[in-house]
Amino acid sequence: MLKRYDGNPILDPIPSNAWESRMVFNCAAIHEGGKTHLIYRARGVDGHVSRFGYAGTKDGFHIDERLPEPIFMGDPINDLECHGCEDPRLTRIGDRIYMCYTAYGMVPGVTRQIGSIQIGMTSISVDDFLNHKWNWEKRWYPFPRVDDKNACLFPEKINGKWVMYHRLAPHIWVSYSDDLKHWGASKIVMSHQEDWEYFKLGSGAPPIKTPKGWLFVYHAVSREFHYQLGLALIDLENPEKVIWRGKEPLLKPEAPYEVNGVVSDVVFTCGAVVRDDTLFIYYGGADTSICVATAKLSDLLDSMK
Repeated sequence: MLKRYDGNPILDPIPSNAWESRMVFNCAAIHEGGKTHLIYRARGVDGHVSRFGYAGTKDGFHIDERLPEPIFMGDPINDLECHGCEDPRLTRIGDRIYMCYTAYGMVPGVTRQIGSIQIGMTSISVDDFLNHKWNWEKRWYPFPRVDDKNACLFPEKINGKWVMYHRLAPHIWVSYSDDLKHWGASKIVMSHQEDWEYFKLGSGAPPIKTPKGWLFVYHAVSREFHYQLGLALIDLENPEKVIWRGKEPLLKPEAPYEVNGVVSDVVFTCGAVVRDDTLFIYYGGADTSICVATAKLSDLLDSMK
């Protein structure tokens, strides 16, 4: 039911921009002010350092606006993210937009350089976001020194708690918070069931509320190390209860721009939006460019028997 856009990729590296000359991929997506906003991960001439760029689209397909400079970077004097920031995900809560990302840096305070990844979080007011005033809140790290990533927030409290999905390999976990800063009561929500999920699973786009449940697009890695997208439906009142889960991938790397690139055989999403009755899934193809695929939301929900 998912249809690739004929004009894919919709966003490519810009060779003349040093910070995004090699790879643009894995973008967050949020629809505000009559426009879909993409915060994308980019790499350039300095190799493995990722930064976030901004692009916008009024119709969901064609990029109308793209800023020439990064809008968010890892803090170079902070050991926890001195090597960059990766894979953003956006959720609006009240008058603020919260961003979860992977902080890539070093383990602080040890005598040799040891790489570190963990979840980072920050937020920005909706007004500042729409006006491109990048006044991000001071960053925080929900699980200090825990090798963790792929975090995304539910947009509202469930049973009085804020809810986060995240990935402690090889499972998807759920955690809860009273204040969006301190998290705990963690439990495994999803583990591999099918062969295409064999190696590990991780969150994709933040869950989208529908009458039948929370629509959750996730990624999974097969034995062959192919990254694919899956679809699940989560109980509206219990984020630990998966009420439907597809046995086959929703999207797997088949198009040339998904099979061939910096990292072959990858489709990976950090963002999806619903416009009218259409689900737009924005995803990275082969860790090189950004693409979009769509489906009728009502058709997807009807198929979940």
